[in-house]
Amino acid sequence: MRVFITGASGHVGSALVPELLHNGHQVLGLARSDESAKRLTQWGAEVVRGDLHDLDRLRAAAAAADGVVHLAFRHDAMQAGDLAGAAESDLAALQTIGDALAGTDKPLVSTSGTGMLAGVVQGRVATEEDFDPSGGYRVDAENYVVDLAAKGIRSSVLRLPPITHSRLDHQGFAPSLIAFARKNGFAAYIGDGTNRWSSVHTLDAARLYRLALESAPAGTRLHAIQDKSIEFRTIAEAIGRGLDLPTRSVTVDEAPQYLGFLARFAAMDIPTSAARTSELLNWQPTRPNLLDDLAEGFYF
Repeated sequence: MRVFITGASGHVGSALVPELLHNGHQVLGLARSDESAKRLTQWGAEVVRGDLHDLDRLRAAAAAADGVVHLAFRHDAMQAGDLAGAAESDLAALQTIGDALAGTDKPLVSTSGTGMLAGVVQGRVATEEDFDPSGGYRVDAENYVVDLAAKGIRSSVLRLPPITHSRLDHQGFAPSLIAFARKNGFAAYIGDGTNRWSSVHTLDAARLYRLALESAPAGTRLHAIQDKSIEFRTIAEAIGRGLDLPTRSVTVDEAPQYLGFLARFAAMDIPTSAARTSELLNWQPTRPNLLDDLAEGFYF
């Protein structure tokens, strides 16, 4: 399969491109910079120069491919507080790709996050069947992709947990939490820190993207979850050990001061299951879990 990937040189993309190439697929990777293009070429992928704003380029690359994986997201805008702008760019890119693939029965695998379920599911473990019909930040894009099944596209959405971890992770939530702890002199958690996050290893997530591309049914929501329930305080304590710093509780009002753009996420309680995904695609995580990776020390 000839696969077009946005975000091909990023965190998950840097695992997915080799995963696809090693399993007999060809890769066209979107690259914003010379450095990204060089990296993709070294891996054995073809390069498509452009970014999420270059809709004509996205449309042409999607039309020329046998399938598309959409990983790119404007994390710089999100971290700067422009959540609406980041989400609008994401949706516009998906609409362009959707128009190019309509009626072809080709696969499109897009990316969302389990955190989007925090306002929908409370007091229980979230599953793949849960979704927000009312829309909102990144939810509009997820619902749009699922609905593309009615337009002749084998569409699926892969929800990533708050932390996707590995040696390839340089800009995700784990490095951000570590950076805030260094700046503050302590690893922060909100309240009693018993709210729960989930996580997955980057290489396990990349394998799930490949499986979804190859065989996920149209209109499917999937969960890339290894650790379905880790108390946030436990994550903070692991970061504190790695930095030789104390941990400290902060209030919701203090959180923006100590956790920056992550303040709105750090109090989320969203334990999440991947049982349906595992059964549907015969996917089982095999790599180290989050606490093991933090204990290894490479993050620090």
